[in-house]
Amino acid sequence: MFRAFYPGEYENSAYGLPYEKYFECGIRGIIFDIDNTLAGHGAPADERAIRLFEYLREKGFSTCLLSNNKEARVASFAESVGSVYVSKAGKPGRAGYRKAMEKMGTSEKDTLFVGDQLFTDVYGANRCGIRSVLVRPLYPREEIQIVLKRRLEWIVLWFYSREQKKNIRKD
Repeated sequence: MFRAFYPGEYENSAYGLPYEKYFECGIRGIIFDIDNTLAGHGAPADERAIRLFEYLREKGFSTCLLSNNKEARVASFAESVGSVYVSKAGKPGRAGYRKAMEKMGTSEKDTLFVGDQLFTDVYGANRCGIRSVLVRPLYPREEIQIVLKRRLEWIVLWFYSREQKKNIRKD
């Protein structure tokens, strides 16, 4: 029922993902959401974000920031971390994801998406056939419309975790 919203993986943070493993599996491009995935809402890129993107470039990844935010917010963050970007992306629509892959020179098969929201980030990636990783939000304080969506996400994540447990028992 909720499978269209299920992430490929559910992890604690974008800062602890096994990027080397992804590279070994053929991933060459990583699309990131910004707010509450890499930084607080509206916050600039911190040293941790800058180091992550330096590390990813050294490993051979292309990166793209994909955000529904305005140009000024996204461009500033992208400049700080040295990444291409797509602002006003219209997530979960497919166009922004496709534009991000075009900018990186990747396809659905070799692209990973990392974000903190099911109904925009993960759902959009899934609609495009891109492997998705849901990460826990960095900060608990959010705008009211996001707080309301988080309540609905809990329901989907409850079903997701039940299915994950069933799959573990089968193995």
